[in-house]
Amino acid sequence: MKAGVTLQHRLGDFTLDAAFEFGESPCVTALFGPSGAGKSTVLAAIAGLFRPQSGRIALGGEVLFDSERRIFVPARDRRVGIVFQDARLFPHMNVHANLLYGWRRAAARAQDQTIDAVIALLGLEELLARKPRTLSGGERARVALGRALLMGPRALLLDEPLTALDALRKAEILPYLERLVQETKIPMLYVSHALDEVTRLADRMVVLNEGRIVAEGSLFDVTARLDLFTGKHRLPGAVLEAQIARHDEPHGLTELAFDGEILVVPHIGRTIGDKVRIRIDADDVMLALTRPEGLSANNILAAEISAIREDGPNADVQLRLNGALLIARITRRSLERLDLKPGTQVFALIKSVTVGGRESS
Repeated sequence: MKAGVTLQHRLGDFTLDAAFEFGESPCVTALFGPSGAGKSTVLAAIAGLFRPQSGRIALGGEVLFDSERRIFVPARDRRVGIVFQDARLFPHMNVHANLLYGWRRAAARAQDQTIDAVIALLGLEELLARKPRTLSGGERARVALGRALLMGPRALLLDEPLTALDALRKAEILPYLERLVQETKIPMLYVSHALDEVTRLADRMVVLNEGRIVAEGSLFDVTARLDLFTGKHRLPGAVLEAQIARHDEPHGLTELAFDGEILVVPHIGRTIGDKVRIRIDADDVMLALTRPEGLSANNILAAEISAIREDGPNADVQLRLNGALLIARITRRSLERLDLKPGTQVFALIKSVTVGGRESS
């Protein structure tokens, strides 16, 4: 189910001027960007929580907002589920009542077996009689997801749902979100400025900065670009999809295959042939003109420089390894000392790899 979004809205010195699509296949689109970029404003407009000054929003062939035609479908009639970062559960209701609040207001009520399936999907069976104040942050987030799902949404909007959680609680809920993606097939727009969440969940990325779309495309292509942000807002590295090729049990290692290359990482408890997402941060890639010898590094890969972008005292170097792209962040002094240019053959020393949210050296 495809959604088309075109929005223009001015508030003080901030101007939102964005147009993009999400939905269909792939199911999960990440709306990514730094704080203050306008991500939550876009989400609120799609949900019908405010009326933009101009633009058009259509979902599954139905126009929800069109400023020229003066169409504005109220939020309650849009059949769009939304989950906020603070969960927003009703404190006087137990978990079961919170879940059924959305179900009772759905345009087309789900069957009892659907309610049971959502409860099982999110692991809520043991929580139904409890009040929100007794739940952990991760448990509250799961209940909020369940309530949104039981509204029978045509699309699900998630507004930084894990921002308020610590690393432990985030690790607790991410597997549930992955199951949600795999089993429901509901188009999702996932708002975040955390690349670890986006890496695990999204297939497509729309990058918003200062109210404007600066990039959109597949997760793998967008994260390998050099022209997105600078300084503290820059994208920190590339995301790749790999397949578990072999387990080296005696040494506690796993070999991951991608685009004809092999990466060695600490053991992953997954089956050979399983696909995993990996992230290689630009700061964790070193470059050499000749293959280094006598190092403890397990991952030294031949590559070719495809692009270079200088950023103050540093330089971001885009590397091509067969069909995959990586980024190395080095100093400009090193760039000049090694005389690196597009087309130069180098060796990439990868110091660590993040696999499914877990960093491996």
